[in-house]
Amino acid sequence: MSTLSVRVFRSATQGGGTVPPDAALCAASPQGAGAFVAYDVPRRPAQTVLDVVTHIQRCLDPTLAYRFACRVGMCGSCAMTVNGKARWTCRTHVDAVAANDVIEIAPLSHLPVVRDLVVDMTAFFDKWAAAKGSFSATASRTDEFARVPPNSRKRRAIDETIECIGCGVCYASCDVVGWKPDYLGPAALNRAWTLVNDVRDGAGISRVRAVATDEGCHACHTHESCTERCPKHLTPTASIAGLKRLVALAALKGTL
Repeated sequence: MSTLSVRVFRSATQGGGTVPPDAALCAASPQGAGAFVAYDVPRRPAQTVLDVVTHIQRCLDPTLAYRFACRVGMCGSCAMTVNGKARWTCRTHVDAVAANDVIEIAPLSHLPVVRDLVVDMTAFFDKWAAAKGSFSATASRTDEFARVPPNSRKRRAIDETIECIGCGVCYASCDVVGWKPDYLGPAALNRAWTLVNDVRDGAGISRVRAVATDEGCHACHTHESCTERCPKHLTPTASIAGLKRLVALAALKGTL
């Protein structure tokens, strides 16, 4: 059976100790304090990167920390950086990424590392809140159900955007977040675009104002990294472009 050489980012401290110096590779990690550690993992048919990480944790090093839940591409919690690109590891097959039987696995970029492959998503969801990403109800549970025609212009504008599950892959892939940490990011802005087109929502111009700041939609440079890397094949770049148009119209009308 052939083997994979897997480099995994490990935090500087592990259960009160440190990463063994003989296992740490020379290259320092951009993720912060820590280093990459090499493991040999058996290569198997139809193997995913999440399978590889699970094998390391269960068979080679039980101190390795990582996240996963559904294992079938529904939750997004297993997102990591694989060979320099943010991906869902449960949907990423080894055959697609293992050049010369080598894989490098690291935590998502632009987010603080809690431990090993686990990142703190607080900033990601704080920006979601800053973009007013919560639905603002205009009716109560005692009212009639709202009826939104599926072929209406606003509903069709968000056919794709409502499928976002907040996995953070687009955020970790965004070039602008890398050099402008206060930028709200593609996921938060995609959510804002979804809600401004939801005829049931009552936030109105306040949500447009929330994304019209220096850290909002106009900070996007349209590199399309978010669209390229989205595991669900959504187009946050188009959502952000829509917000830019709304902000421009609001400015012309004097309502910002």
